[in-house]
Amino acid sequence: MIEFADILAFLSGTAVGLVLALIGGGGSILATPALLYIVGVSNPHMAIGTSALAVSINAFANLINHARRGNVKWRCTMLFGGAGVVGAALGAGLGKMTSPDILLPLFALLMIVIGAAMLRPRKNEGDGSVRLSRQNAPKLIAYGLGAGALSGFFGIGGGFLIVPGLIGATGMTMLQAIGSSLFSVGAFGATTAASYAASGLVDWRVAGLFILGGVIGGIMGANLAEHLSKQRGMLQRVFAGVVFAVASYMLWRTLIG
Repeated sequence: MIEFADILAFLSGTAVGLVLALIGGGGSILATPALLYIVGVSNPHMAIGTSALAVSINAFANLINHARRGNVKWRCTMLFGGAGVVGAALGAGLGKMTSPDILLPLFALLMIVIGAAMLRPRKNEGDGSVRLSRQNAPKLIAYGLGAGALSGFFGIGGGFLIVPGLIGATGMTMLQAIGSSLFSVGAFGATTAASYAASGLVDWRVAGLFILGGVIGGIMGANLAEHLSKQRGMLQRVFAGVVFAVASYMLWRTLIG
C-alpha cells in the first residue's frame, strides 16, 4: 500500500535527480536533508546511507545522458574516480564514528566554502579539448583522494567537491566537469553506501522510490544543463546558489534542533 511518505520520497528523488544532472552535484546535499526533514527518516546515519545508495545509482543513470551529449572526459574522470574510491572508503569509516551533531554542521559549513569558491570568476570558459596527461594526472589523483575522503566522511556523492576538483586539475569546461563528475559521484556514493549497508543503515524501500524519481528528474536536468551552459557563468551561479540555500537550511535546522 502506497503511503504519503512514499509519495514524498518519489518527489524528493525527482528533485534530486534534476539537480544532480543539472549541476553534477547537490544530490546527497539535497537528499540527506530531504530524507530527514521531508520524508521523515529519524536516524541521520540511516538518511546518509540511504541517500548515498540512491544518489549513486541516479548518478550513473544521469552519466549516460551526459555521455550521449559528449560531455564526459572518460580518462580524466576514471583516474579521479579511482583515487576517490580509496579516499571514500577511509572517510566512510570515520564518518560512522562521528556524532551527527558534529557531522551535519560541518557538512553545511563545507558547502558554503565550496559555493563561494565556485563564484570566483574564471578567465575563460575552460579548455574543451583537455586530455589526460603527465601534467594533470598527479593533480587528478590528489584531488580525487581528497574529494573521496570528504565524500565518504559526510556520506555524500561529492559532486559539489568533484566539479571544482576536475576543473582545478584539468581546466576543462564547466559542462564537461558536470558530466564527468557523475562517474565519480556514482563511484563514491556506491563505496559509502556499501559501508553503511553493511552496518544496516540503508532503508531499501525509500531508496527505491528515490531512485525511480531521480531517473525522471535526471532527464529533465540534463536538457536544462545544455541550455544554461550557453549563458556565460550561469551554471556556476546556479551551482553556488543551490549549495548556499541547502547549507543555510541545514544550519538553521541544526540551530533550532
